[in-house]
Amino acid sequence: MPFLRFDLIEGRTDQELATLLDATHRVVLRTFHVPKGDRYQIVHEHRPSRVRIEDTGLGIPRSDKVVSLQITTRPRTTEEKTAFYRELCSELQVACIVAPTDVIVSFVENADEDWSFGHGRAQFLTGELEGSKPNSKP
Repeated sequence: MPFLRFDLIEGRTDQELATLLDATHRVVLRTFHVPKGDRYQIVHEHRPSRVRIEDTGLGIPRSDKVVSLQITTRPRTTEEKTAFYRELCSELQVACIVAPTDVIVSFVENADEDWSFGHGRAQFLTGELEGSKPNSKP
């Protein structure tokens, strides 16, 4: 169950945002092999003066289309993460005309006991999620 938080410079249309979210979800489905309905995405838009995203000394140019994505998830393999980085850049470039230089991703990993989807229960631990067993990774 990855939870995706997008931080963007304001100015995209609702359709552009929908395209961005849909494109990212396609990559989540392909790389993390989660169920189609496993979709938790929140967009935070900021005025340009409220965003400073530089290049960490790598010489990477940024534009006002920069996408900063924080993914909170159960542990993922290095292969899953690197495939996600690669496929996300490709998908966003094609679907959204976002340059790979404008895509920044950060993973925050946690454990099964760190999730509750409602009703005050930890569904990964109780096994309430269909097809999920305690300590398994959908």
